[in-house]
Amino acid sequence: MLASVAVSGCSQQDAGPGMGGREVEVGIIEAKPSTVPMPVSLNARTVAYETSEVRPQVTGVIKKIYFTQGSTVRAGQPLYQIDPSLYRAAVHEAEANLASAKATAESTKARAARLKPLAEMEAVARQDYTDAKADAGVAQAAIAQASAALETARVNLRFSTVPAPISGTIGRNLVTVGALVSDSQADPMAVIQRTDPMYVDMQQSASELIALRRQLSQGGAEPGSTEVRLQLDDGTDYGLPGQVQFSEVTVNQDTGTVTLRAQFPNPEGLLLPGMFATAIFDQARNPGAFLVPQGAVQRDFDGTGYVMLAGPDGKAVRRNLDAGRTYKEFFVVTKGLKKGDRIIVQGLNGLRQGMPVKAIAASEPQPVERPRPAGQGR
Repeated sequence: MLASVAVSGCSQQDAGPGMGGREVEVGIIEAKPSTVPMPVSLNARTVAYETSEVRPQVTGVIKKIYFTQGSTVRAGQPLYQIDPSLYRAAVHEAEANLASAKATAESTKARAARLKPLAEMEAVARQDYTDAKADAGVAQAAIAQASAALETARVNLRFSTVPAPISGTIGRNLVTVGALVSDSQADPMAVIQRTDPMYVDMQQSASELIALRRQLSQGGAEPGSTEVRLQLDDGTDYGLPGQVQFSEVTVNQDTGTVTLRAQFPNPEGLLLPGMFATAIFDQARNPGAFLVPQGAVQRDFDGTGYVMLAGPDGKAVRRNLDAGRTYKEFFVVTKGLKKGDRIIVQGLNGLRQGMPVKAIAASEPQPVERPRPAGQGR
């Protein structure tokens, strides 16, 4: 990183431009390349980790409601009781049909067994034995059908008790006792959401993402950290960091943005689904960039950035540079500087190209005055 120091102020006579060619005392720092994070701030919205709409799988009248609205429920916990009378009767009917099928199968099996030796002795027609054997097979198939019908009836009876599909916080009750519900209805009976952990969906413009990927492929940047910080809608920071999980592979046609999803722990339940927030994370890093104090970078009328350097011949040298973004109190310079350049950060007032300078290394940052136009007095 860069070091800065306070230097002794130049006297009014020394600071005067071109006063007998006397040296102007300036404070300098040495340019050292470093890897600089490229933080981004993206609009974001919280999304529940899991969401389940509770719906009936059978038709009937609601008899009981077992939960408190807004409470935490666990997976498998009973929520509603649909009138089970018809489904219990269907189970009894299916049990009776199965018993009848088994009795018929026993009878047909016994008849086929009696006819077999008689058919071998030709005491009865062989066709009679063949028919008896076929009847026994049909009876066994009927047992299988009755067993399946009984299993279906038992499943429907079990569905008359509606359980929680997932663990989480259940919202308001959308049906009441006595309401008729159907397995084909469009509206849910209630909604359960799991909010710990919590997803945060971030929106980034496709153009920014393309530019970043181009930089990464060309070596102008390298991948950054996946850790995300969250700033809530009221301006406060959410204390726990999250992690980027993935990026969508399609662009939203309406907004021209790509969705990135992060996951945050939410043990206290502070984050609620649907909240707006700002996600901040170091999406990439600039390798070999230079951090220059903002006060040392000056601008021409056309916006071109430049710094003043202490040249090897003891004179001030102007150097144009590319300082398109800031990081903390520094400009991030990606072009125009090289390692070892001596950047003047103090004593810039009235300093011009070619003026003799006396460079002194520094250790404390101080505010740097902008140079005044030539000829303007104090």
